[in-house]
Parts: sequence; structure tokens; C-alpha cells
Amino acid sequence: MNVETSPILSIITFLPLLGAAFIAFLPRNAGGDRNARHTALYTTLFTFAISLIIWINFDPRTADFQFVEEMDWIGPFKYKMGVDGISMLFVILTTFLMPLCILASWESVKIRVKEYMIAFLVLETLMIGVFCALDLMLFYLFFEAGLIPMFLIIGVWGGKRRVYASFKFFLYTLLGSVLMLLAMFTMFSVAGTADIPTLMQIGPTKFSRDLQFWLWLAFFASFAVKMPMWPVHTWLPDAHVEAPTAGSVILAGILLKMGGYGFLRFSLPMFPLASQDLATMVFTLSVVAIIYTSLVALAQEDIKKLIAYSSVAHMGFVTMGIFTFQQQGVDGAIFQMLSHGIVSAALFLCVGIVYDRMHTREIAAYGGLADRMPIYATVLMIFTMANVGLPGTSGFVGEFLTLLGAFKANTWVAFFATTGVILSAAYALYLYRRVVFGTLEKASLKSITDMTPREIAIMAPLVILTIVFGFYPAFLLDVMAVSVKQLVTNFEAAVAHSTALAVP
Repeated sequence: MNVETSPILSIITFLPLLGAAFIAFLPRNAGGDRNARHTALYTTLFTFAISLIIWINFDPRTADFQFVEEMDWIGPFKYKMGVDGISMLFVILTTFLMPLCILASWESVKIRVKEYMIAFLVLETLMIGVFCALDLMLFYLFFEAGLIPMFLIIGVWGGKRRVYASFKFFLYTLLGSVLMLLAMFTMFSVAGTADIPTLMQIGPTKFSRDLQFWLWLAFFASFAVKMPMWPVHTWLPDAHVEAPTAGSVILAGILLKMGGYGFLRFSLPMFPLASQDLATMVFTLSVVAIIYTSLVALAQEDIKKLIAYSSVAHMGFVTMGIFTFQQQGVDGAIFQMLSHGIVSAALFLCVGIVYDRMHTREIAAYGGLADRMPIYATVLMIFTMANVGLPGTSGFVGEFLTLLGAFKANTWVAFFATTGVILSAAYALYLYRRVVFGTLEKASLKSITDMTPREIAIMAPLVILTIVFGFYPAFLLDVMAVSVKQLVTNFEAAVAHSTALAVP
């Protein structure tokens, strides 16, 4: 297969949809459920295998979009797909996590198995589409449509308060996106094009400083909720607590990253003057998120809620890194998103393992698991340390680079953000001590069994990647380096040009 001329991005994007269509025609019985599981697993594995072809054939020496596909679509809007050094890594992360989600749901999901697998495959198509879309309308379609399968996953297969959590998730994210749609129409009417690469080039000169300000705020309304940033983060703990395990994995691993990706694809390159003007506001919200949500995490009694609040804190490092406008800061933000996608996904899978056995997420219900579950205790320790940002794990690299970028941009921001590192160690070790250490006193835990071969198979690749990326971050940093450098260079050029025009 000639990768350069074949529509490989369209194949990767719509292959899961093909699997979902096949599952839809399976009979609704035990045999149909079994076939639905196998079809979903093989489809996601095959999609992941094809996505690796992109990585193998990707040229990291250029910042241009690669594997570009373009055709006429709706009026002035085109069907245009392509990836650069930033988006390609998120496509790989998405295709990598999906088979693990299907395996994690293998035994825990027993009702409406067909519909569950269809929802996940449709969601995979929409998530990959977000990272590949190079047209405003195509991006918006994928970005918004992803709400629907996630809404159903939480609302149908979630916990006791699933309907409340799913509606809260849907309304929060939809509200911000309506403003983004209005901003896109404005951009199209002013620039005369909906082509994202073109807008990245001409946006800084086509959009006046005042217009950039309003466009930036409209996009911010959508991306800040999706991240989620403080104070629009309150939907996330509810959604995580009520979502099934695989739903939490995708929510933390991929959906939260769409906000950060949006800032990198739209806010910085298209509205550089507004980004510079409003960076102080973003720094303030990021620091509050890092400190406040870490303190809130310390007070949680539900394991999932604690991890959910830690996600908000870690996303604070991402927004801080992006708006430093430094190579290290942006590199660190992207690395942090990729690392968090692996580590937080693994932590939610760890919660799912004990929840399947005990049917409770209360921290107080556990204690002394090291006696009965030594393999589980080891795996949980690795991901807890990665969540803290221990050197030698992927979590350290992202936090270190974002703090380095922040220190160059504003030493006070770096100082306050560093306190978040200490607080993250406090809540993560507090959780680990209460769940794993101590004496095994509770009678209900006496018969608990260690991880099964299926669970070990799910966690093994996550453990390997967390350690490999911790010791050899260049594996990822080299791919994104040129794209990030061009992003920062273009930003600095736009700001310098504006300053030169304002001086005479």
C-alpha cells in the first residue's frame, strides 16, 4: 500500500464505523453478544495496527501536514484530513487505548452489549476525526458529535446517578461549543476560507486585535469546558464517578485532550495577539486549578472522584505550558497530555479491577490489599508514582518541561504551580497507603483475588510505555519538535509584527 497516495487517514477514521455497522446486524442473544465483543476487539486492534503505519511513514523533519486528503464536500466546505507532529500522536493514543477499553469491558458489561460496542466504535471514529480534520466545519462536526456516544455510554451503562451526570456533561460541553460555531462562521466570513492550515497562516493578519479577542473567547468557552479548566470543571467528577470503567478511560485519556489540542490548533496560531493579551488570565486559572483541585482531591472518599480531581490539576499544567509560548512549555504540555492519557487511563482501569470484585469505590472499604493482591499493588504503585511525577516515569517529563517553560515566562506562576506537585504527592500517596497498605482487617477482602491474565494483559503495555517514555522521552519529543518550533516561531513573528506596527 502506497501510504502517500492512499486515503489512510480516512481508512483509520471510518474503519471503526464499519465494525459498528457489522455489529448492528448481529442477533440479540448470547452468541450475538460474544460476536459483538470479538468484532469490536478485532476492529480496534486492526485500526491500531494501521495507525502505526502512519507513525512509521511520518517524516518528523517537516512541520507541514502529511497524508493530506482533500475533496469537495458541502458548498465552500471541504472534506480535508491530515496530520502533523502534534495531531499524529493523539491519533495513535486514541487507537492504542480503544482495544484496552474493549478488553476492560469484556466481563463487566452484560446488558445491551451490542449497543455498548457500537457506541465505543462510533466514538473512536469521531475522536480520530477531531485530530485529523483540516476544515472548520469538519472539525466542528467531529468535535460535537463525540458528545452523543459518550452521553449514551454514561447515561445507559453508568452508575446510580448516571442520567444526572450524562445530562450535566452534555449541557456543559454543548454550551461552549455553540459559541465556537458562531466564531467559526465569523472567521469564514472574514477570511473567506474554512481551511485550517490556511487560517493558521493568514489568521494573525486577517483578524484584527479586537476581533481576535472575541474569537479567542468564543473558542476558549468550548476548549476550557472540554479540558476542563477551573471553574467549569464540575461536570468531570460526576461524569467519571457514574461512567463505566472504559467510559472513564476514554474520558480521561482522549476527550479531555481535545481542549488542549484546540488551543494548539486554533488559539495560538490563529489568534496570537489575543493569546498574548489573555495569557495572564489563563495562568491564573491554571494555578488555581493546580492548587485548588489538588486540595479538593485530598478530601475525597471516592477513589474515582480523587483521580478525576487529579485530572483537572494535571490539565492545569497543560494550559500553563501552552500559554508560556516557549518551546519547552508547549513540548511539555503535549507530552503531559500524552502521558496523562496513559497514566490516568491506567488508574481508572486499576479502580475498575477492584470495583469488579467489591462493587464499591469507597476508599474506606479497602486496606491491606498488598497481602492478597501483590501484582495489583505493584501495578498501582507504578501509576501512582507516574501520577505524582516521579523521575523515571512519563509523568515527570511533562511536568518538568511545563514548569521550565513557566519559569521562563513568569517565575511566580512556576512557583505556585510547583506547590501543586507537592500536593499531588500528598493525595496520591494518601490514596495508595489507605488502599494497599495496613492490615487486612475487613472480612469482605479476605477472599479477594489478584489480577487475572486478561487484566495483566491490559495493564502490561501501559506499564511499559509509562517507564519507556520516562527514560526516553525523545521518542515522542522528536516527533513533535519541528511542528512545535514552527508554532512558536509563527506566534513570535505575529506578535513582533503587531508591535512594530503599533510603535511608529
